[in-house]
Amino acid sequence: MTHPLLDLPPLTAGRFAAIEDRVARLLATRQDVLITQGEALLPLEGAIRAAAGPGTVALNVITGPYGQTFGDWLRDSGATVHDLAVPFHTAVTAAQVREAFAEHPEIDFVSLVHAEAATGNTNPVAEIGAAVREQGALFYLDAVASVGAEPVLPDAWGVDLCVIGAQKAMGGPAGVSAISVSERAWALMAANPHAPRRSYLSLLDWKERWIDGGRKALPHAPAQLEMLALDACLERIESAGAQAVMARHASAAAATRAGVTALGGGLTPYVHEARDAAPVATTLRAPAGHSARELVARALASDPALPLAAGGGALAEEMIRVNHYGPDATPAAVHGSLAALGAALAERGVDADLAAARVAVDGAWR
Repeated sequence: MTHPLLDLPPLTAGRFAAIEDRVARLLATRQDVLITQGEALLPLEGAIRAAAGPGTVALNVITGPYGQTFGDWLRDSGATVHDLAVPFHTAVTAAQVREAFAEHPEIDFVSLVHAEAATGNTNPVAEIGAAVREQGALFYLDAVASVGAEPVLPDAWGVDLCVIGAQKAMGGPAGVSAISVSERAWALMAANPHAPRRSYLSLLDWKERWIDGGRKALPHAPAQLEMLALDACLERIESAGAQAVMARHASAAAATRAGVTALGGGLTPYVHEARDAAPVATTLRAPAGHSARELVARALASDPALPLAAGGGALAEEMIRVNHYGPDATPAAVHGSLAALGAALAERGVDADLAAARVAVDGAWR
């Protein structure tokens, strides 16, 4: 008996290359695009270890937990690292980046997270990219959360290494990811004696065996189901229109923010300014004296499918995340999340105006 998910013909090199071309169109890039066979941490770590080494002087921007991780990888690679950390309730600015360059003119590598889903902020990459180009540094960008929810344009922004994943705003699989690589990034990797080779982390191995070979023969068997799911989600975005998909995420963010303000009960947006808030997720500060973890647990008890989570690590007691990305970038998901949080607050004797929240959500949805 055949099975539609198991008895599939092998994925051809041509199909694999065509999916890469679809990713390149989504990013509006002429750079090499490589689909990596693993979750986005694979190319994120692989790119740092390939491009950075003992001679690298890096500016590592920290606006959330992933920025902290990148600093650890850079130091482990032997790089000298200058951290630029800003409070998680805001975003970094190009002016702050330029100040760091003025203080450390030897900086030649910049690492940045576009949108931090974990903290709910997003950074102005276009403006920061202009500052990085003035410095002449290599620009490494984590766009895993932002792609699909807001523009990601490596060529226009001067990004040399841009990593994306499909599992958030794109509404696709978690098991594959992709990276666009500029010519100078490839050259830097090739000149780095510490770059991973003959390793699962090695981007250079893939380049030499796949890209330089004209994308005619795959180095090993690809993750078949994940590749087909990635192709399907790219097709869905193309059919809907990338601008329409991004507009839906922007509406979800605006509606959540407006709904929370109307709901009251002490819930407030964690990111202070709307311009700094990511369209992929809205983070909320729990009311004083109430545990974010407990409020989320109670809200999920009413509907486990709601896109709610408590903050990670030290933020678990104070931060609530409404993850309105991908299939959850809908009015229903926003209404459901706020209604459940309002009910959880009411159980604790906190007044919350559910009717006002519903009106505000509908009014803010564009």
